[in-house]
Amino acid sequence: MIWTLPNILTVLRLLAAPAVAVMFLYFARPWADWFALMLFVGASVTDFVDGYLARAWKQETKFGRMLDPIADKAMVVIALLIVTGLSGMNPWILLPATAILFREVFVSGLREFLGAKAGLLQVTQLAKWKTTVQMVAIAVLFARGLFEHYFGMQTIGMDAELVGRILAGEEEDAVGLGWKYNGAMATHYGGIVLLWVAAALTLVTGYEYFVKSLPYLKENEEPR
Repeated sequence: MIWTLPNILTVLRLLAAPAVAVMFLYFARPWADWFALMLFVGASVTDFVDGYLARAWKQETKFGRMLDPIADKAMVVIALLIVTGLSGMNPWILLPATAILFREVFVSGLREFLGAKAGLLQVTQLAKWKTTVQMVAIAVLFARGLFEHYFGMQTIGMDAELVGRILAGEEEDAVGLGWKYNGAMATHYGGIVLLWVAAALTLVTGYEYFVKSLPYLKENEEPR
């Protein structure tokens, strides 16, 4: 293995995947949310940087090509588990997350079965968009936790009627409840919409890979 900068960034992204979960074990919220969000966004950025540098500097390696999709899948899978847990198993998050996880396991199984012919399942442009939308959706859902935390903390001691009047503009909003509430709503629904879009792209690309592999799945028949 050659320790080029692109390969180092890929390894760091792989290590960041479990580190996102560890943040919620050793830090209280909202610090855990802040650290997890920054770690996830930083790792997501390296997904684009390492590929660009590898091509620009002609430093593409077999190790990098092998590890890059593993790091991406580890990041997405672990982050989805965290987001699903933090949402209280909200079905609007659980269903697309399940579809994404199912596809990742299914395609990984296809690649393992194809073995030396796994090169057939080259990453398509649509698959790259899928990964991008997944990462944006997860980052938005992590941000939702921050808005909800600060809104909840600053409404302690207030009854629902007072909060309602402040949000309606009938009372002075001295602590910025309005923008925190709007931020929570925007990241909640925006994150869910993006996650469903990511799930749709995930299933489409998974189906494309399955169709490409069909000739190799037929019994007693070799593809031409």
